[in-house]
This record gives sequence, structure tokens and C-alpha cells, in this order.
Amino acid sequence: MKNIQAKMFNKKASNPKNRPDQIIEAIILKSGQSIADIGAGGGYFSLRFAKIAGQEGKVYAVDASPDFLEFIKKSAKDEGLNNVIPMLVSEDRLVLPEKSLDFIFMRNVTHHIPNRVKYFRNLKDFLKPDGKIIIIEYKKGKFFTFRGIFGHDVPKEIIIREMEEAGYLLEREFDFLPEQHFTIYY
Repeated sequence: MKNIQAKMFNKKASNPKNRPDQIIEAIILKSGQSIADIGAGGGYFSLRFAKIAGQEGKVYAVDASPDFLEFIKKSAKDEGLNNVIPMLVSEDRLVLPEKSLDFIFMRNVTHHIPNRVKYFRNLKDFLKPDGKIIIIEYKKGKFFTFRGIFGHDVPKEIIIREMEEAGYLLEREFDFLPEQHFTIYY
């Protein structure tokens, strides 16, 4: 069942209307860099990142679902990618190498995090001094949609304020995504 869900997540992430190629271009990930994909789901972006980061780079696919991580591990193996490292997160406790990441990528996950300011502050432990955090989150959905009913969104202004409270500054924002806002912090 989780495999079906993982494939569904990947299909949605790869849908051209969700602009995955533009997202990848906007991040400017380079060969040899390291990135954590928090809330990796089916691993669509983890695998794309792994191809860019190359053998010298590392991609930490972070998720709370062991089944999703197993799916990502198999997908990476099938594609000949050995720089994807599945990481199980439990109770919002991340275990990543300290001061090692160029980027932390969070797509459609911040609405699941209870104490975001504290969570964001703790991410500093894993970033290199010039590391960046990329947040893509849903805009408010219409009332009778899944997002509207279940509150699967966080307004951009709240994310920016919470990131500032956690000690980050907004570097760039993009407005090309139809259902989400997209911000990068340093």
C-alpha cells in the first residue's frame, strides 16, 4: 500500500504543472554538494538531487515512514545511484551529520511540524556556515479541498516570520508554483 502512495507522491511531484524542473534550477545544487530532503515521500526529488550531486555529493532522504525509505532505497539502486542515504526520523528528532549540508529541502512538510521555530532553529546544527534552507509549502486551499479541510498549508508570511525567529533571513522567493509558495533562507 505504501508503494502505491510513494508512486502517487512521485507522480504528483513530477507533474509538469508542479514545475519540478524549475524547482531544481532555482536551487542551484552543484556536483559534490550535500542536501537533505526532509519528508522525502516517494523520493522523486531525492533521486533528482542525487544525479546532480554526483558521486562526491550526498543526498539524505529523510522520512518518518520506513516503507517510503525502502522504496527510495530500491529506486536509487535501480537507477545506479549510491549517494542516496535513507534516514528515518522519529518524533521530529533528526539525526544528520553536523555542519555538513549545503541545503535542506522541505517540500509540503512544514504543516506537519508542531513547533516550527524550534525545529527550524535545530536545523542550523546540520548546515554548513553558508548552508541554505529551501521551503516549499502549500498556499491556502479552497475550503472544500483536502488542503482546506485538513489545514495542509502554512501561509508564506508565517513561514518567513518563524524562520526569522529561528535566526534565518529570506534570501529569495519564487512565485512560479501554482499551489505552493517557494522560499530560500540563509
